[in-house]
Amino acid sequence: MISIEGTIEEVIFRNETNGYTVAILESTDDVVTIVGYIPFVNIGETIKVEGEWMNHPNYGEQIKIENISTVVPATLNGIEKYLSSGLIPYIGPKTAKKIVERFGMESIDIIEMNPERLKEIDGIGDKKIEKILEAFQEQRELREIMIFLQQYDISPSYGVRIYKKYGNETVKIISENPYRLSEDVFGIGFKTADKIAQSMGIEKDSPYRINAGIKFILMDYAGSGHSFVPKKELLNKSKEMLEVEEESIEESIRDLAIKGEIQLENGEEEILVYYMPFYRAEANVSKKIVELSRVELDSLNIDIEKGIEKIEEEEGIRFAAKQKEAIKEAVENGMVVITGGPGTGKTTTINAIIQLFERENLTIALAAPTGRAAKRMSQASNREAKTIHRLLEYSFMEAEMGFGRDEDTPLEADVVIIDETSMVDIILMNHLMKAIIPGTRVVFVGDIDQLPSVGPGNVLRDIIDSGIVKVVMLDEIFRQAEESMIVVNAHRINKGEPPFLNVKDKDFYFIPKSDPKEIVSTILDLCNRRLPNFNGYDSLADIQVLTPMKKGEVGINSLNKHLQEILNPKGYGKAEKKMGNELFRVGDKVMQIKNNYTTEWKIYDDNRVIEEGEGVYNGDFGFITHIDEEDRIVKVLFDGEKEVEYEFKQLDELKLAYATTVHKSQGSEFPVVIMPISWGPPMLLTRNLLYTAITRAKQLVVLVGQEKYLYMMIKNNRIAKRYSGLDNKLRQIFTMF
Repeated sequence: MISIEGTIEEVIFRNETNGYTVAILESTDDVVTIVGYIPFVNIGETIKVEGEWMNHPNYGEQIKIENISTVVPATLNGIEKYLSSGLIPYIGPKTAKKIVERFGMESIDIIEMNPERLKEIDGIGDKKIEKILEAFQEQRELREIMIFLQQYDISPSYGVRIYKKYGNETVKIISENPYRLSEDVFGIGFKTADKIAQSMGIEKDSPYRINAGIKFILMDYAGSGHSFVPKKELLNKSKEMLEVEEESIEESIRDLAIKGEIQLENGEEEILVYYMPFYRAEANVSKKIVELSRVELDSLNIDIEKGIEKIEEEEGIRFAAKQKEAIKEAVENGMVVITGGPGTGKTTTINAIIQLFERENLTIALAAPTGRAAKRMSQASNREAKTIHRLLEYSFMEAEMGFGRDEDTPLEADVVIIDETSMVDIILMNHLMKAIIPGTRVVFVGDIDQLPSVGPGNVLRDIIDSGIVKVVMLDEIFRQAEESMIVVNAHRINKGEPPFLNVKDKDFYFIPKSDPKEIVSTILDLCNRRLPNFNGYDSLADIQVLTPMKKGEVGINSLNKHLQEILNPKGYGKAEKKMGNELFRVGDKVMQIKNNYTTEWKIYDDNRVIEEGEGVYNGDFGFITHIDEEDRIVKVLFDGEKEVEYEFKQLDELKLAYATTVHKSQGSEFPVVIMPISWGPPMLLTRNLLYTAITRAKQLVVLVGQEKYLYMMIKNNRIAKRYSGLDNKLRQIFTMF
């Protein structure tokens, strides 16, 4: 094993996700290339490495790192390079030079021990000092934690993820219970946590291990939308994964049930095993729905028939019989579900309900699961609509995130209307139900033929199937909607019938292409040339490519790379930032891929802040407007007005969004949808996925690919069964009232 000490002169490559780095190390005797997982090493740092020589076929001799330790830079030049490496926000090359010129060899000590003195540097104020100190401390903690993790053969790629989750509590938490990693750290499954635990000396049949394995399986099922797992299935999965006797698993199931971490429930044919949060959610939601639907309401002095006639006269419309029924039921019932496909008048019906209640001076709360869906609801109703999280005042409270509206501080509304309810999972529905007091009228709106929620449960379908809540199915397609092949074909596909393709002067087209490369090139041409020339569509703002898959030539990863190259190519002076496998560039179309309720946004007018708030949500689309290597920030403009600043370390919250999956598009609408139709796993090529995709389009749908796969999707009405018990609980509780 070779040992060498030197200074990092250049970082050739770094994967920001796992810390894999290729760098140039200059010692007093030599200049060498080093490779390995070293996320905390930056230009200008002096380090000591141990490793073995390896010969790369393209890049020659390199040292593959096995151990590494850091040494404080010993020269002014080394300190300046270290500070200007991009390690610390707000310290770039210019600021680093000023710091070293002012403080010399004491520069690092000043930052760490006496950061207030940084105010002596022009351009550094309190806010920048706070960020600088935070980043410096984080780097020191990261080094110490990496050293701790190395003794258990935890690679730095996992170490970075672990540190992001636990921060300076990492050592304490892992030492107490390494199996927490499988529950808490995204991407680290039970097997990885198990390997770590075994390296720490935990036995295979340890109750800690079996308990963790059972909970992992339950959470893994929840990730596929299930609220519970049948016990026999859980036993088989546990035996396969844990390689222990069934008796030990049975004992752990009993132990977890006694501790209240899981719940056992008698099903019709076998015992059902719930992870406790999902059981409580189902139980609470079922009780509250029955209560809300059965409670005696305050009488309203509304002549519904006259009210409907007045709205028809004012709006110049004529309601269908089912729409009138929906309006009537919303007034007379504590809870009603209004469902139907595109073009059946859901929006018009909701607006009429709102008008009737407003004339009685009732307060109405409008909400939807996503920011995009809430924005659409606002535009359609001309009233404020919020995300459900914002409606429930989700925020940082007492050292953790929580809902400000619950049983103790319920919503102050007489009527609550929720759109896109098919997207609401059982956990979010539980929080919503907690905040609604009996006597409040609740209207759920949604299309049960859309894809179900990403989270566990089958809430809207279970409510409908239970038979205890009044349901109105809007099934008449309005004449103006019948003019659209998008609407007509959506209903045909939903019935298992082939769509009408390429009808002249209509809005639904199919371009036959057999080879995936041809499909991709056609999509690129449609986005870049044909559709902008055809009807003046904006390639970025108006056109959205949707695909069933993440991987493969027609998956989002490949499509985004190609679309970025053609719609927002590399250009002189156009800043870029590499984050893992993603290259972000000024001008890129991006999507927020996780809910972040504390991220600040601002709206400017002539460089003056006119509005500000918090919250960027999973599924929000935006455009990168600025990338600053000096301050290590990326600015994104959402909805054409809200500016959000991301530090480089937050870029894992963003993904290129020229193309996105159909699942991620739920709750959104786009003028134009383009979709590749090609081979894929049968579980993805389903009727309801195709139906969901085409109903995202307002003006035009273009499908590109092979007709045989289109018809395969239409025939494939296999909706993956979800283990969900809400409908049974609703019926059981209803019989008790």
